[in-house]
Amino acid sequence: MSASPNAEATTMSAMTPLEAALERVGDRWSLLLVESLLEGPRRFGELRDALPAIAPNILTDRLRRLEREGIVIARPYQERPPRAEYSLTADGRDLASALRLLADWGARRGGDHEPLRHQLCGTPLEAHWYCPTCSIAVDEREAPGMQVV
Repeated sequence: MSASPNAEATTMSAMTPLEAALERVGDRWSLLLVESLLEGPRRFGELRDALPAIAPNILTDRLRRLEREGIVIARPYQERPPRAEYSLTADGRDLASALRLLADWGARRGGDHEPLRHQLCGTPLEAHWYCPTCSIAVDEREAPGMQVV
C-alpha cells in the first residue's frame, strides 16, 4: 500500500535541505549526467559516450528522473524513432554550480587534479556566501538560520 499524499508531504517537510536535495538527485549517475551537460545540449549517444560505464537502461532512467525533477529538459529532434536532445534547465544550471564546488573540494583532496584557479593571477578560488541585495560576502556567523552541513 502506498503512502498518502499528506504522509509524503509530511515526510518531505521533515527532511533537511540536504536530504531533500539528495532525494532529487542523490546518486552518482545523475550528478555525472548534470556535469556532462555543462558544455551544452547532448543527445543520448553523446551522453553514453561521455559516461561509458553507465548501462543504457540506467542512463534512460536517470534522464527521465532528472526531467521529472526539472533539472533536465528533453527536446525532440526526431519522431521515428523518437529521439531527444537533453539540456540543463535553470535549476540544472544552479545544481551545476554546487557540483563545481563539490568537484573543487575533491580536487583539493585528491592530489591529481588542480583546484579551480583565477585566470588572471592563478590563485585557487574560494567559495563564499554572497548577498546580492547588499553586494557583500556574508560570513556563516551572520546568517543564524542557515544550516551548515
